[in-house]
Amino acid sequence: MSTHIDIGLTGAQSPGLIDLEELLATRLLVQGNSGSGKSHLLRRLLEQSAGLVQQVVIDPEGDFVTLAERFGHVVVDAAQSTDAELSAIATRARQHRVSVILNLEGVEVDAQLKCAALFLNGLFEVDRDYWFPMLVVVDEAQLFAPAASADASDDARRQSLAAMTNLMCRGRKRGLAGVIATQRLAKLAKNVAAEASNFLMGRTFLDIDMARAADLLGMEKRQAEMFRDLQRGSFVGLGPAIARRPLTIAIGDVETADRGGAPKLLPLPGAKAEAPAHDLIFSMDAPPPPKRSIKASASAASTDTVMARIEAAPTPAYIAAPAPDLTDAQRTQAMDEIIASMAEDAQIAFRPVADLHRDFLTRCRIKRLGAALPDLRGFHKMLNVKRAEVSAPEKVDPKLWSKSIDLSDRLPDDMRAPFLLIARAAVAERQAPDDAEIAQFFGSHSPGRARRLLSNMEENGLIVLRTDFQGTRIIAIPELEIETKAVHPKMRTSGKGAA
Repeated sequence: MSTHIDIGLTGAQSPGLIDLEELLATRLLVQGNSGSGKSHLLRRLLEQSAGLVQQVVIDPEGDFVTLAERFGHVVVDAAQSTDAELSAIATRARQHRVSVILNLEGVEVDAQLKCAALFLNGLFEVDRDYWFPMLVVVDEAQLFAPAASADASDDARRQSLAAMTNLMCRGRKRGLAGVIATQRLAKLAKNVAAEASNFLMGRTFLDIDMARAADLLGMEKRQAEMFRDLQRGSFVGLGPAIARRPLTIAIGDVETADRGGAPKLLPLPGAKAEAPAHDLIFSMDAPPPPKRSIKASASAASTDTVMARIEAAPTPAYIAAPAPDLTDAQRTQAMDEIIASMAEDAQIAFRPVADLHRDFLTRCRIKRLGAALPDLRGFHKMLNVKRAEVSAPEKVDPKLWSKSIDLSDRLPDDMRAPFLLIARAAVAERQAPDDAEIAQFFGSHSPGRARRLLSNMEENGLIVLRTDFQGTRIIAIPELEIETKAVHPKMRTSGKGAA
């Protein structure tokens, strides 16, 4: 079964795909001014993934309740539920793996924040046995995780912000994948926004928001102006679940619709009105205006009804299916593929190892690889080895590379990663990495730190540094009887450096 979902078309008219498994491990942030199409994007994402993963929607305006009729979501009306009932419903939803929409429409601001916090905490605090993958979509996230004081009371704001921080910072381990949408990045708490690894940036007009969007997508400042020119429903995406380079995607059609939608132009009654305008306004006997008809696809239900629907819902087959019967070789290969995908990220060295290990464990659980997974030290070794192999992907002598890995096990933690980088270059008959490459490999922007580390390794007899007549640095590893090359083999074949 494919884990990719189609959310629209790219500029090249090819499908805009999101890797759902990757999204569950890395989270998503959506930004766009009012009217840019954020809710439409979220609806497309929810519809396309409804048959693949359990969903919870925190819905401040009641826009998403129409999903219930088409996809079977259970609508929870916060206005009719007590605090204890909200927590209980969230817990039961996880236990029974039922998709839920928390409708906060009609609830005043303070109560909206408190209800959302109670519900998110209920999802977060379930027993480990119920840590199944779940998309948690929060529309208008700046309301629940504001960057500064908002209209709500301090107590409600603190509760909501703490719950949102837990969702984005600690939710991965519990299978909770946050998908948050905001009108402005400047209004959203930085510690919540910073945890997302995938981004879909829509139309925005303020300079500060365009600059932040461009910075998150790794774009140059002069490219930030493009966010003013985006059409409604078009977003620029980036991240491990979307694309490795910024990609413009026009969001596709949806099957369901908002209950109300934006107001449309309506002609004034003019001279053909049933009564003079003065009498319609000032007369107490004037006929009431016709009510606007809005079809609600999911009517409000009592708490007892919601509980009964959750418990009566059949367990989805895609969740209840037994774990695949994998051999040790297949399990090792699957873990190796996960490590390889992580190792391709050039910025991975700047993230804490414990954070990366949690990411790895989450991805393993998504693939149902069992409980016998590497601990933090074992994972760190696997990641360092794979990153070194990615830096020099040529076929090498496996015995010599294995000896290099064994030698690295005897080194201090701060030397292990750069040593593997150097050893891989030597085994692959490449030039020695420069100071900037070595520094980046162990998470530093300082070439001076790399030089100090090399000097320390040489003083301890681990390596020998020398320079050839062309000024190229060569690094030898005496114990392995190998050294980096003065000229890359490809350059040699082109006739360069023959002297």
